Amino acid sequence: MDERLYLDIAERYGDCASWAVWADVGLTPKSNVGDLSIFDHRKNLRLFDELNPNCVVVGLNIARPFDGIFANFHDGKPKSQDYKLRYAFNNTRFYGAYMTDIIKYLECTDSNQVMSQLRANPSIEEENVAIFSQELVDIKATNPLLIALGNHVFTILKRNFGRQFRIVAVTHYSHYINVDVYRNEIARVSDQL
Repeated sequence: MDERLYLDIAERYGDCASWAVWADVGLTPKSNVGDLSIFDHRKNLRLFDELNPNCVVVGLNIARPFDGIFANFHDGKPKSQDYKLRYAFNNTRFYGAYMTDIIKYLECTDSNQVMSQLRANPSIEEENVAIFSQELVDIKATNPLLIALGNHVFTILKRNFGRQFRIVAVTHYSHYINVDVYRNEIARVSDQL
């Protein structure tokens, strides 16, 4: 990763994507998850070495709007479960992965409702798949590994990219799952690749 590409990605996708890097844990498991200073490449001199556009973690859609560039998957609000991603991805091959949603700008907390909307309006999926395809080109991903957060995402990715890319599914981080169990799942998947 170089500065020019990083800034281009921030400009194009910073409002809907991010990277699987987080500030260190503080006093509580959720502390510092929303600390976006980690993305200041002038202060975080390791940042470009940590980023990996050939590993792409894909969620379904945003639950609610967020403030800041690369704030997706870095929600520091008390109800957020984003801290599970930090805990689970730390010291795995997924740390530093590019993170995005397959359906952009559709705000909804119920994945079943999102899937109902996609079934009722197939053009939404088609348009977003085209955007995601271009996103992979723009981040300069080369034969990326796609990590689907949950079965709905896995279904969409398999349907549209199954012949093109390697795709693995993991439990969605908002699922009611113990953080250590979730970390073990992510580590197991990471080790199998």
